[in-house]
Amino acid sequence: MRCVVTGGKGFIGSHIVERLLSEGHEVKVIDDESATENEEFYEFEGAEYHNLDICSLESHELYEGTDVVFHLAARSRIQPAFNDIRDTFSNNVMGTQSVIEACLKSGVKRVVYSGSSSVYGHNAPPHDETMPTNCLNPYSVSKWMGEEICKLYAKMTDLECVALRYFNVYGPREPLKGSYAPVIGIFKKQKLEPRRKFTIVGTGNQRRDFTHVYDVVDANMLAGFLESKQLYRKVGRLTTLDCKSDSVTKFELFNIGTGTNYSINEIAALVDNEVGHIHLPPRRGEAKETLADNSKAKDILGWSPSRSLEEEILSY
Repeated sequence: MRCVVTGGKGFIGSHIVERLLSEGHEVKVIDDESATENEEFYEFEGAEYHNLDICSLESHELYEGTDVVFHLAARSRIQPAFNDIRDTFSNNVMGTQSVIEACLKSGVKRVVYSGSSSVYGHNAPPHDETMPTNCLNPYSVSKWMGEEICKLYAKMTDLECVALRYFNVYGPREPLKGSYAPVIGIFKKQKLEPRRKFTIVGTGNQRRDFTHVYDVVDANMLAGFLESKQLYRKVGRLTTLDCKSDSVTKFELFNIGTGTNYSINEIAALVDNEVGHIHLPPRRGEAKETLADNSKAKDILGWSPSRSLEEEILSY
């Protein structure tokens, strides 16, 4: 199939591009290399790369003849979003609307949207897709609004949309730049520094559901290519009826997490239990615990996480 991957030079996007190419798909990548957290942008032979803003009309021309779009381009960190809310909303909200508009112009069949488990906020775990959102920061609001844009267009048009809420993705190519990089990468980097001290935010008792990037890629492949009749089944809470007809709105939402979580202190011990700790003040807008109920993804997508954090954390 012919695919477009927005943000396809970054951490998760580059792995999706690599998988698509290995399975024989035609791939175009739209990435303006504006993600400040990336020390490196990844390219692979066989893909067609375009350094363009997803909001530009010029980028819309690239969707012509495309079957599936994997939309990952976004501002991706909680704390920097507080410092530049306009930029976060411009990229994550208006950027998503622009991608959907381009898809409609070009007759794209399906969009797979990369969402975030941060929308659950302080909801009591485990988190499932029927819970009301509890956004604690501009980033989570922007990612939730991206979901709502996808849902709206799925109601109004024939476009199929799948939103995947990722839970704390880790693995090869994870960003290491800056103080707000993912915690596993930060610890592994600090382990190699001369002073060998892990910086732990708050008490370190906050818990996260860590999901390997390869499992996230598996979920994207299923969401992108699963047959419509299987993906949009008319079963109870799993679908939404269009208010204008009896047809099923072609929008689905899935948690992509392991269903197991670890405290930050436990993560530090897994990386190296002999390295000392420095505790930093708690950060605003961050949840105390994330934990995925992934039963819906198992039931409909046929997806299950296959990588164990304890086995994978030191393997890359």
